[in-house]
Amino acid sequence: MEVTYHHSDQLKDFFEKNNQIFEQILLNKAVNVKDKIDEILTVGNIDLVNNAHHLVFYIIDEEDEVLRKFAKKEGIAWATHAIDLSFKLEWVQAIRRTLWIMIEKFYEMNENKQIRYFFQMEHAINNRLDEFLNSFFINYSTYKDSLLTAQQELVKNLSVPIIPIDSSICVLPLIGAMDTNRIEILKDKVLVNVSELRIEILIIDLSGIASMDKESTVELMKIIDGIAMMGCKTVITGLRKETVREITNTGVNFNKQTKTLATLQQALSEYFLQEKQ
Repeated sequence: MEVTYHHSDQLKDFFEKNNQIFEQILLNKAVNVKDKIDEILTVGNIDLVNNAHHLVFYIIDEEDEVLRKFAKKEGIAWATHAIDLSFKLEWVQAIRRTLWIMIEKFYEMNENKQIRYFFQMEHAINNRLDEFLNSFFINYSTYKDSLLTAQQELVKNLSVPIIPIDSSICVLPLIGAMDTNRIEILKDKVLVNVSELRIEILIIDLSGIASMDKESTVELMKIIDGIAMMGCKTVITGLRKETVREITNTGVNFNKQTKTLATLQQALSEYFLQEKQ
């Protein structure tokens, strides 16, 4: 069932004549967004206040198709510039509240007393809906952020799995591609674990490394040097020809304390099984 706004032309004219009052009420309702208006305009070229006027007129004029296209354009713009979605939620809620306040003022100006109860009911219902939306969005965002943080920590641990063999020997099997971000994770975790676990021999197996750029290769050498400074011997296993080529191209060699073996099994036989015998 379609709803037709009474006196739509007069209502639109009322909004145009009182646009400054509309903006003042809107900014008072949008507590968090009002301080971000200039930043959003700079980052995404999105004029929130001007767009709010357009949105209100599309609603009053019942231009549903234009409204959908406008929403699509806005959605793409906000996503493109990664603007916090919570600002949009608060802004739309503020527009809705302000729209109703202005409509109420319009009917009060025309001394329409019969509609007073309707606006009282509108206030009560919309306030409860706003409370629900705010609570839902805050809890959704908080929980989503905590899940994301937990997942990121899990990925970090899985990407650099240091496996203890005994009290002094650990194995670090690396799989996939090595990039700058992963090297940083590797550096932090390896140095911390060598210190805390008092690792004497760290076997780094590179047989699962698909590729490693020049910068990552140089940083890996620095990590090995850092391990050596802490009194930990490094054994490198499973070097592929592609990885050897990258190491050769850097012009940097392993330090004298670093040993290379063909396979992880050889390293375990030499360092772990011999200690057990």
